[in-house]
Amino acid sequence: MCSVRYVVYSRSLFHLSKTQCVSTSVSKHGSQSRRFSVSSRHMTIMPAWVIDKYGNNEVLRFTKNASFPVINYPNEVIVKVFAAGLNPLDVSMRGGYGAATMSAKRDPLNIKQSGNEFPLILGRDVSGVIMECGLDVKYFRERDEVWAAIPPWKQGSLAEFVLLSANEVSHKPKSLSHMEAAAIPYVATTAWSALVNTGGLSKDNCAKKRILILGGSGGVGTFAIQMLKAWGAHVTVTCSQNAEQFLRGLGADHVVDYTAGPVEEPLSALEKFDLILDNVGGDTESLALNLLKPWSGAKYVTLVTPFLQNTDRLGIADGMTKTAATVGCKVIKHLVKGVHYRWGFFAPSGPALDEIREMVDAGQIRPVVEETFSFSQVPQAFEKVEKGHARGKTVVQISKGGADL
Repeated sequence: MCSVRYVVYSRSLFHLSKTQCVSTSVSKHGSQSRRFSVSSRHMTIMPAWVIDKYGNNEVLRFTKNASFPVINYPNEVIVKVFAAGLNPLDVSMRGGYGAATMSAKRDPLNIKQSGNEFPLILGRDVSGVIMECGLDVKYFRERDEVWAAIPPWKQGSLAEFVLLSANEVSHKPKSLSHMEAAAIPYVATTAWSALVNTGGLSKDNCAKKRILILGGSGGVGTFAIQMLKAWGAHVTVTCSQNAEQFLRGLGADHVVDYTAGPVEEPLSALEKFDLILDNVGGDTESLALNLLKPWSGAKYVTLVTPFLQNTDRLGIADGMTKTAATVGCKVIKHLVKGVHYRWGFFAPSGPALDEIREMVDAGQIRPVVEETFSFSQVPQAFEKVEKGHARGKTVVQISKGGADL
């Protein structure tokens, strides 16, 4: 249930020098001429943590010769990484989770050889500074401080630089340091996708709605509590007893301790809900029919789906067929009882982060930072997130940079 999150932070290695980019070029785009920076070192390599195959923590390898990202499309930007988030997803991806689907996304025509994703850089959150912009990028300029959630099919943020589409990037909250900012984007955009895109909630329609979050002490759950309370919802969560005060401090109205026994009985005694966000999966799906308001547009949204497991095990075609059959049956089963069944997925979104930035700067959402690691200690950060001992909404920052490697 706990979703433990970690941050890699660099300062000394990634110091932004005003003298680094000294030469300029002029490129014509349509009727306009545009000047852009070019590194005086003509950089082709950079330091990064990579994996060359899937496996346990031993596959992590530090290199000073990772390929430097190159802008290939006019809507892309290169970000100089100051802080990089590490999520449980990165641990799963290190072991090969989702490899079939991610490979198909990177190479949809299956032109390249198997294993072309290596060396692979992990890390889904980034906070840093724009180094270079593509010709069509109008909303950002070099030296803008930004944050982003990186799609899992792209090279990640455990490196000196990362390449992103401009629509995946947002200006960083002014009230947060880079270390704090890197704690938020991935869980924030996942929660936003589930609650807003799939669940249909917004700041305009959320007031007084009753929301149940199953697994409230994880990264997505703790962010969702704060966002929903900022929008005026009544929020009930399930968690272990030792997380109760923490979640109440974030704004949860009612907390049910799942370690005290089955949660169905205490939840059934409450007024029915307008939406359930499930971060647990498994038997919790059976709660939806009894706990949601029937025939009122109520929705059950789960972030725990078999999609990537199906494609890893059966291949893309058979895996997607099985997935479609599974979700179709569940949608019908719930619909005849008057409630909606939905799957939620992470979706990168700069515009969503724009709105989240406003809530952060207004003091409605706060990050929680627990521990700091240096860039040289990335393997130790992986070990800690894999053990899952820290409470959800916890951040491990890597603060020294990579100069000691």
